[in-house]
Amino acid sequence: MKDTTSRQLVITRVREQGRDIRSFDMRPEADAAGARAVEFLPGQVAALRAGGADERSFYFAFASAPEDEELEFLVKRAGGDGGQSLYDLRAGDTVTLTGVVGHGFPLDAHKGKDLVMIAMGTGVAPLRSALRHALSRPDDFGQIVVLYGARTPDDFCYRDETETWKAAGVELRQVISKPDGYEWAGSTGYVQSLLDHVLPDLNEPIALVCGSPEMITHTRDRLQEMGLTPESILTNY
Repeated sequence: MKDTTSRQLVITRVREQGRDIRSFDMRPEADAAGARAVEFLPGQVAALRAGGADERSFYFAFASAPEDEELEFLVKRAGGDGGQSLYDLRAGDTVTLTGVVGHGFPLDAHKGKDLVMIAMGTGVAPLRSALRHALSRPDDFGQIVVLYGARTPDDFCYRDETETWKAAGVELRQVISKPDGYEWAGSTGYVQSLLDHVLPDLNEPIALVCGSPEMITHTRDRLQEMGLTPESILTNY
């Protein structure tokens, strides 16, 4: 699914998230027909341009669910994704949505299944989109497990939402790979190491995986070793 419709978005709120990571809430400007909606699937990616028409667009996964009133994105300072120009913007500024790309997560094709969502770093953005979509349909899915890895505790995003996720029945497990210098009583290592503790308890789960290419490869291999079929392992792009 690819949408090449260009739309203007107004930034309505900017929040500090993990270290050197900000979340941006945006609202589409109404077009001549009064339409505001931007259609996308959980896990899809937006091409955003912060400058004029001669500027390059950069890609950020939707962190909001399709049914949310506003669009949300995670942007890392001076990242390799070229997000510095967007990172420096403030509420009231505008950006251009130049397209929506990627196949996303076809969750509606997996109703009734348990979901295990595995994210590293800002890969939590597309999984948050899928999580919010699934939580808005509590009768459509079974157990939801979120496995979220980061370098340090300061790199976790959406720390203000985790209690809400747990209250909705989500099993959240977090792991850090660089524990030195931090007070951390949780798991250490890489996020795929958490699979051994949760996967055996799930019934024919569907895995949603987001992170670096290396992390995705290692996680996919581990999931298949544990019995998941390739069709049960979803990536968003």
